[in-house]
Amino acid sequence: MYRAALLFVLPLLTPPTALAQSAPPDSAALQALVSEIRQLRQDLKVTTAATQRVQIALFRLQIQATAVARAASRFDEVRSKISQSQSHHSEIAARMQQFEEKQRGSQDPNEVKIMAEMLPQLKAELDREESEGQRLQAIEAEAASQLRTEEAKLNDLQDQLDKLDKALSGFTGQ
Repeated sequence: MYRAALLFVLPLLTPPTALAQSAPPDSAALQALVSEIRQLRQDLKVTTAATQRVQIALFRLQIQATAVARAASRFDEVRSKISQSQSHHSEIAARMQQFEEKQRGSQDPNEVKIMAEMLPQLKAELDREESEGQRLQAIEAEAASQLRTEEAKLNDLQDQLDKLDKALSGFTGQ
């Protein structure tokens, strides 16, 4: 009976700190949950930052692709103008040669006079066309340089995206 009373009274006499010792298994589980939540929060921050960097890189890539397209269009336009200028130059030179031959071979003094008046005009037009050709070639060189610069920038951005892709694929593989 003494033993039964002791078993009944002993829990009442046990200090509250002794009862708190049974909490460590729950505390360890709680600590594990808190740690897991902290890790998830950190992973979410990293993922959000990576997503933002990718979006920024894609936006820059889109802008740079547009810049490359503009530079390529300008370069093609200048090339087309050079081709037209060269064609026009050839036509003027051919006409000039025909007029000179007519002038030399003609017996008609009026025709010789007309040819003599036309040749200086054609020569002036030929000189203008040569000047225009030189100006267009300078523009072409500048447009080609601009195109190469824009393409290099685009390639750099593509490299950055490749690095981000590799970094993200390594992150998702963990």
